[in-house]
Amino acid sequence: MAEGSTVLVTGATGFIGRRLVDALVDQGADVRALTRRPERYNGAGTPYGGDVSDPASLAEPLAGVDVAVYLVHSLDREDFEERDAAAARAFGAAAAEAGVRQIVYLGGLGDDGDELSAHLRSRREVESLLGEAGVPVTVLRAAIVVGHGGISWELTRQLVKNLPAMVVPRWTSTRTQPIAVDDVIRYLVGVIGDERAFGEVFEIGGPEAMTYVDMLEIAAEVQGGKPVPLVRAPVLTPRLSSFWLALVTDVDVTTGRNLIDSMSTEVVVTDGRIRELVPGEPLSYREAVQRALAERLQEGLEV
Repeated sequence: MAEGSTVLVTGATGFIGRRLVDALVDQGADVRALTRRPERYNGAGTPYGGDVSDPASLAEPLAGVDVAVYLVHSLDREDFEERDAAAARAFGAAAAEAGVRQIVYLGGLGDDGDELSAHLRSRREVESLLGEAGVPVTVLRAAIVVGHGGISWELTRQLVKNLPAMVVPRWTSTRTQPIAVDDVIRYLVGVIGDERAFGEVFEIGGPEAMTYVDMLEIAAEVQGGKPVPLVRAPVLTPRLSSFWLALVTDVDVTTGRNLIDSMSTEVVVTDGRIRELVPGEPLSYREAVQRALAERLQEGLEV
């Protein structure tokens, strides 16, 4: 990333966005943090009011921007596919009108040939719609991002904390490739403004492919110092699982169901080109869990 570049970060108050804004400011970028409530923003960068679902609100935030980072989704809404498609199309058009050189998008892993869930299918659609008006899009596709405040990590943390034993659904045997949030930020910063990444799709992940059961077992060991007994229940469907999650965690049913629907699809890295563009060894899952718990403790919260 060229020092002094102007970068707009959407979703700037979110799990990924707030960390990215901090990292970009540290790199010397002129960062604009897009938020619907700029008067309440207290993070790094300069707050700009705007809403990706309101095209008229995007002209001022995007004026003079070199790179726009798109970190927006509507997983907590039943009609998230339609909402996310409309917002991506509007944002891509506004970025083109403003002369933005690159859009960077964090999408979801998964083989295009697979029967993708609605969640992953929507992520793919957003990828194409963002570039429909002509701005080159750089896509980073990730599976579960592990870090304090991330919804997928919170599901894991709360499950191993709240249950003395777990009845786990069949989908927990599906393989995934979790990645530490620190590595996601490192990759995002690494592709911003790099012309070699324009129009490219990269897969990002940690060093290990593992099942969700593996993730639960390691998280239980790190968090509680001992394993949590696991019993598999093959008849627990994704829909029933979402109600189960809502009972034992603070994740709402709609978000839980949309996430679980994706967990029956294997999501592992098959293309490692990103490590040629952004060198460095990613953190292991265990290290990512340790960092997530340490950050939680730093905020004075129980683990």
